[in-house]
Amino acid sequence: MLVSLLFLSSAYAQQDPQFSQVMLNQNTINPGSAGSSDMITSSLINRINWVGFTGAPKTTAFNVNAAISPFGFKSGAGLNIITDNLAFNKDLALNLSYAARLKAGKGMLGVGVSGGFISKNLDPTWISGAALDLAVPKGKESSLNLDLGLGLFYNTENMYFGLSAAHINGTKMNSATNPARYKPQFYLTGGYFLNMPNPSWQFNPSVYAVSDLFLSQISLSANIKYNKKFWGGVSYRMGRLGDALTGMLGIELFNGLKIGYAYEFSLREISNYNDGSHEFMLGYSFTLKKERPPQQYKSIRFL
Repeated sequence: MLVSLLFLSSAYAQQDPQFSQVMLNQNTINPGSAGSSDMITSSLINRINWVGFTGAPKTTAFNVNAAISPFGFKSGAGLNIITDNLAFNKDLALNLSYAARLKAGKGMLGVGVSGGFISKNLDPTWISGAALDLAVPKGKESSLNLDLGLGLFYNTENMYFGLSAAHINGTKMNSATNPARYKPQFYLTGGYFLNMPNPSWQFNPSVYAVSDLFLSQISLSANIKYNKKFWGGVSYRMGRLGDALTGMLGIELFNGLKIGYAYEFSLREISNYNDGSHEFMLGYSFTLKKERPPQQYKSIRFL
């Protein structure tokens, strides 16, 4: 089990945390999407990978972003906080994002940048001969490193398209015995909102691809939304980290409060040793703009 975990940790470390409901939380991977909804939007995602597998990844991501207009210039700003626990690693990433929002055709183009840090902490407790390997760290290690990203995000009422890059500065990974850096990681997203003949139904196909030019994977998703409040769908992911099938459900309760759930089942041998992955999402969107009350006019009949 320990050997398998070390192998999986090595492969997983080459990628940022994986999310199934990324189409509902674009700003987590693309700073260019900040402010694209013209509202204040927040989300909290908790993902538990490979339930039953000791030391499997557990990730929590919080994001809030909003449309702003400094000096009358349309923009967006956001905050991302991600905690990622994998085996002996406990990592924290925090970054701020800013996007200039430009009118382009029928939609808006966001040109964004992000900056922050990644805190990586390793606290190993070896119970086998693996600790005798000179390439394996023996004690605690930690580091705090600058992390930078770029992104483009275009959206209209019916579609969106995003392209972004994370770790463009080659963010360091802590390891005194085997130092390394994150490779720049590239994201591609796209989706379309198709209104059905029955206006109560809407079809939303989407694509999500990620690559560090060594490991790559792509997810194809299809969601159906009913009455703008209920949605459900499936997603199929393929790539070098393993194929997987995901089912998704969600509901918008009231005043912009959303709850989503996704269950992922691996289509590879690892599924024999775990009970799948669970992902929970809580989102809330609102605006600070107050509607002006309708003007009242006195009738001359009552003067």
